[in-house]
Amino acid sequence: MSFFIRKNQRGAKRKNGATTTDRPKTYKEKKRLAHDDEISSHSEGENDDSKVYSESEDEETVQEKRLRLTKEYIQEIENQERLRREEEDIDKSVIAHRLKEDLLEQSGRLRRTVADSYDHVDATLIRHLHCKDHKQPITCLTISPDCQSLFTASKDCTIVKWSLVEFKKVALIKRVDKKAPREVKGHKTVVQSLAISSDGKFLASGDLENQIHIWDPITMKWMHTFKGHRAGISGLVFRRGTHTLYSASMDRTVKIWNLDEMSYVETLLGHQDAITSVDALNKERAITAGGRDNSVRVWKIPEESQLIFNGHQGSIDCVRLVNEDHFISCGDDGMLSLWGSQKKKPLCSIPNAHGVDESNNQANWISSVAAMMNTDLIASGSQDGFIRLWKCGENFRNLTPLMSVPACGFVNSLAFSSDGKMLIAGLGQEHRLGRWWRNGSAKNEIIIIPLTQHEKS
Repeated sequence: MSFFIRKNQRGAKRKNGATTTDRPKTYKEKKRLAHDDEISSHSEGENDDSKVYSESEDEETVQEKRLRLTKEYIQEIENQERLRREEEDIDKSVIAHRLKEDLLEQSGRLRRTVADSYDHVDATLIRHLHCKDHKQPITCLTISPDCQSLFTASKDCTIVKWSLVEFKKVALIKRVDKKAPREVKGHKTVVQSLAISSDGKFLASGDLENQIHIWDPITMKWMHTFKGHRAGISGLVFRRGTHTLYSASMDRTVKIWNLDEMSYVETLLGHQDAITSVDALNKERAITAGGRDNSVRVWKIPEESQLIFNGHQGSIDCVRLVNEDHFISCGDDGMLSLWGSQKKKPLCSIPNAHGVDESNNQANWISSVAAMMNTDLIASGSQDGFIRLWKCGENFRNLTPLMSVPACGFVNSLAFSSDGKMLIAGLGQEHRLGRWWRNGSAKNEIIIIPLTQHEKS
């Protein structure tokens, strides 16, 4: 049985054997038939000629559309480079290099080695963001593609937009009371996941009430609500370069949504326990962590197939793609694992990556991981008091510790900025998925860690 659920899109047959293509005449067709006797062959020919002319004049050919989109794409890159360099003369070789990198990225073959250029973090430059609207633990965060804004959510059902230029709160989506009227939009339960589209047009948020809200990231105004999951939303991610949204749920399913049409697409089935995490890059596929079913699954959507990976001893709580062919996973067994999509077992695993809890002699849970896309740099967080940065070795065969950054509390979410200049963490007194422990000395806050690359000698 396929794990895909699709609505039947073929024409339904009628009882007499005819398909729905044998439709009744439309109003325009009836009108034309009724006046056939009154229209001369000469005038009919003129009508047909004018119709063909107008259609050919209005319609854009596939080749013309491809050329137009290519020109727009190159112009967009020129604008980005102009803003970056703050000058009018753009080096064409830079644009060619960007185009080559984009092509390699889309094919999953781009890899930049940057980890060795980060050797330390100046603790005095770390910024701490607090606000009265996040009184409870931070559960998730996402960074805008232009690195100008940060969006965070917490267990108090609120979403806050921050400026990464002025480092202050700029907007708030308040918690909605359960008795509030329908026209009041917001979350009534804990917000567990956030995602922003790669063009910055849509912000998605998912809660434990099975709802996914879509917002305008600029104005923070509500746009749409998706319903369909039967349990809380545990993860959201946009496929890069598209408005396709993947949602993971505790109902053990992944659903696909089209935000251009604000419509449901299909459901992916296969996990045997609540899904805890989801990620995606450019390819038409998603990767998920299945919690207590101890599996990571790669969903190859066009092929309607899935790859299953097993390797952890406990619940897998988070998974992130390093590139299209490699990913990192972590869980409550304290193990950090690096995988290749062509191998069923991890390429490398670090047991007790965040040490052992002296009070019970158990490995510290790893609650979050992040990967700087298409590079060899990853980060992991736990409740041991540190965020740890790691280097992926050659051919992704090993993980080498780079440095540790102090972070008091449960590191519930981690994300690198797209320009590689920041690592942002959401901290809390409790784990994002439950209340097994509470660290009273920790603060519910966001920390912004500056990443400065030194020049290679």
